[in-house]
Amino acid sequence: MVYLRRLLAAAFFFLILLTGWQCARRGSPTGGPKDTTPPELIRSDPENFSLEFDNRRIRLFFDEYIKLNNIQDQLIISPPLKNQPQISPQGVASKSIEVTIKDTLLENTTYTLNFGQSIVDNNEGNPNSFLTYVFSTGDYIDSLTVKGEVRDAFNQNADEFISVMLYRLDSTYTDSTIYKQPPYYLTNTLDSATTFELQNLKEGKYLIRAVKDEGKNNLFDPNADKIGFLNDTLELPTDTSFVLTLFKEIPYYNAVIPTLASGNRIIFGFSGPPDHVHINPLSKIPDTVRILVYPEPEKDTLNYWFTPFERDSLVFEIYQDQLDIRDTFTVKTRSLPLDSLVITASHRGKINFEDKYTLSANIPVSAVDTAKFFMMDQDSVIIPLTMSLDSVYNRLAIDFTKEANTNYRLNVFPGAITDFFGNTNDTLNLRLSTASYADYGNLRLRLSGDVNYPLIVQLTDDKEVMVREIFAREPRVFEFRTIDPGKYLIRLILDANGNGEWDTGNYLKNVQPERVIYYPKVLEVRANWELEETFTVEY
Repeated sequence: MVYLRRLLAAAFFFLILLTGWQCARRGSPTGGPKDTTPPELIRSDPENFSLEFDNRRIRLFFDEYIKLNNIQDQLIISPPLKNQPQISPQGVASKSIEVTIKDTLLENTTYTLNFGQSIVDNNEGNPNSFLTYVFSTGDYIDSLTVKGEVRDAFNQNADEFISVMLYRLDSTYTDSTIYKQPPYYLTNTLDSATTFELQNLKEGKYLIRAVKDEGKNNLFDPNADKIGFLNDTLELPTDTSFVLTLFKEIPYYNAVIPTLASGNRIIFGFSGPPDHVHINPLSKIPDTVRILVYPEPEKDTLNYWFTPFERDSLVFEIYQDQLDIRDTFTVKTRSLPLDSLVITASHRGKINFEDKYTLSANIPVSAVDTAKFFMMDQDSVIIPLTMSLDSVYNRLAIDFTKEANTNYRLNVFPGAITDFFGNTNDTLNLRLSTASYADYGNLRLRLSGDVNYPLIVQLTDDKEVMVREIFAREPRVFEFRTIDPGKYLIRLILDANGNGEWDTGNYLKNVQPERVIYYPKVLEVRANWELEETFTVEY
């Protein structure tokens, strides 16, 4: 009997445990919905929009734990302070932050602290977007605004983090102010939009500038920064929305210390193009030494080629005749291998029907023997060649009639190419092939609207890298044939000076860059397909 009671008690206890486990299983928490609510500012000390402000410390209090994210880039203070304020705590969660001002504030001035998206909640990282704290050292808050948009002069999309600056047009302003002093008012597009709004501004006359401030010092460095500007004065108040177009200037001329690259070549580098530059050796050079100064293709560099001779060092004067600038440099010589002739083909394997085939040399070419070039197709049929030497880019253009679905073999025999030092090429065996016309697509483009000529129509890939271009001085149909299947953009350059290339602007000369307009659609080119588009140009 006792045994039976114990057995029933054990069974009853097990039943209770099982019931509790099932209840716990059915009622297990799921975590609830994800928190998407940003932290809210509940109070500040001193209060936001305070007047007669004379504090050094500002405290902001939030309804939940927050942390600071990229505060150095996100916080924009207008007018700018000379010294960045101290902000704490950083790296830990807190329900408040403290801003300690280190500068002496201007009298009767409205200050705005825009925190961008640097204040996020501790758990999910939801930002309190563009929280601003405003105060005035005078007895009123300035309330005028300036709005607008930032664009890129050449690319379809503008960069992130563009500083938009206002400079007071008074007796202290000069053309060099933007290089030396921060602006009176400042905002930033940050990383979310290309529009901007300057708030809490004072009535008056200003100049407005936009700068991609790589140095983050609120100054314009033409060698590093893009700039956009309006030529006209901005007068507040205004209801006008402004468009600022950013461009990168051609860098100012500056000679870089030359370097000995090999036993027969010295590199003279420059910031800015090396136009109108003369390299004059001040050291005595034997008459037997041959010298050739040759530009490096598509680089701001001059190569100083010379036949080797014994010398511990060489002294050069570099003279820029347009600017009348002279620099003197010493190049220490040492034993280095000589550059030897290297020939590089523009294509290996597949070549498009519209492509130009070239052979480039690393040393200036002095002679070409066309009799030592020999091309055949897969049927051993000899293919006639037409050749021309491009002395600017130091490359040999080889033209021939391309047939579909054909393999070609080009033999370049020794002595075909002779460089400045008398060196010649070794045997080159190069192979090329063409595909079927059906493997490509074709695009026919017409321009309509009030179109100004001359202009350049460029076909680019979806990353805005140019694939083809056509220059036109008068209306025509623009045909891009045998295009690889893919997605493309159309870029229209209004070539005002008719030089066949896009020209950037110049800030000090008040020159805006040449206008660039993109076709609003992404074009998809398919194999064996004819695509026709009409681009209605609007300025």
